[in-house]
Amino acid sequence: MVFHLEKDQRKTAVAAGIIGNIMEWYDFALYGYMASILAALFFPSDNTIASLLATYGVFAAGFVMRPLGSAFFGWLGDTISRSTAMLVSVAMMAIPTVVLGLLPTYESIGLAAPVLLILVRLTQGLSVGGEFSSSVTYLVETSPVNKRGLSGSYANVGSMAGMLLGSGMATLTTNLLPSDAIQAWGWRLPFLFGAILGVIAIWLRRHLPKSSHFQDHDTQREETSPLKEAFTENVKETVQAVLVASSYGALFYISLVFLPNWLKEYTGFPLDQAMAYNTLATALLLVLIPVMGWMSDRFIRRTLIVAISLGLFAFSAYPLLSWLDSGSLVSVVVVQILFAIFIAVLCGVAPAMFVELFPTKDRLSGYSVAYNIGLGVVGGATPMISTWLISITGNKNTLAGFMICVAVIGVAALIWMRDRSREPLR
Repeated sequence: MVFHLEKDQRKTAVAAGIIGNIMEWYDFALYGYMASILAALFFPSDNTIASLLATYGVFAAGFVMRPLGSAFFGWLGDTISRSTAMLVSVAMMAIPTVVLGLLPTYESIGLAAPVLLILVRLTQGLSVGGEFSSSVTYLVETSPVNKRGLSGSYANVGSMAGMLLGSGMATLTTNLLPSDAIQAWGWRLPFLFGAILGVIAIWLRRHLPKSSHFQDHDTQREETSPLKEAFTENVKETVQAVLVASSYGALFYISLVFLPNWLKEYTGFPLDQAMAYNTLATALLLVLIPVMGWMSDRFIRRTLIVAISLGLFAFSAYPLLSWLDSGSLVSVVVVQILFAIFIAVLCGVAPAMFVELFPTKDRLSGYSVAYNIGLGVVGGATPMISTWLISITGNKNTLAGFMICVAVIGVAALIWMRDRSREPLR
């Protein structure tokens, strides 16, 4: 028999899932926004581009660690408990974030400074590999069957809020403080602010009750590797999840990360305005994501609504990007809103869909691997791949072709996938 959390416990679980993802994505976003400042402090060079590349290299190192994090936290969550994985993952992000804010710079300790920065980022990348999938799995497993979509969507509400908060703190710091103060000490403030988020997240997660699904499984658990199970007994589900997550990840990064730079480079639209409208689109997601999760609980099955969203990407990519080529303000605003709606479906519905796909014994391992390959590796590489495709073809609309291809792959995987949105968790 499945027992759900009491009302007060449920509120705490939701708050813990949201604040943990705010913490995780606040720091990852903040590092990206502060990259040029950190480049001068930790990788000083006569060549500004080389210094910036080194800083982004450290940023990329965090993404490289995500698959390792998915394996570790998948094992931890599938063998010890989901709540333990959630607590360890958020602590492994919060503590290094504070450490980063206290790090001495290259001017103070020389080469040891960038080495310490790299170690901090590697630890944080490991943490991100387990945070999102752990919190989604816990939220969905402890939810009533008719609220699993809504419950899973809360984690992405947290990640979007974290990205916006990171952007906001970086903007406040760089606009309110003079440049010499930022270089001397001001750059530390946004990272140290992360300590507040970290303390709240750890406090909320320190006594979370175990998932009842996990407890039922734990009494019958066999001494086998959950990661091995995901790639043997449930290899079909793992491949399906990787394909859909890769499609989702590529379109997410194109819509919310790459598009402002595409507008600047290929249409001449001012970057600051493109970033402003992109930020508004991200804010819109905070409202739309839980609505889409709720809709998948009440009105339309999850695989179908996700397939519709990917299909809309495929059918609209070329005409919408062609319209953007005009560089008009109306086209930028409308296209950003439409892409935000399509992405909101993926962010709001996919979390529960992935949890429902796997059985309890290897659920977190399978989901973590798929999510981190799709959103971490494929999604993280998408801006680079898109730029490369445009450069070798000499055609900026190659981006539309890429979007169509990844969307079609996702739809094909969804047709192959069994929808379990109205079934009890296995």
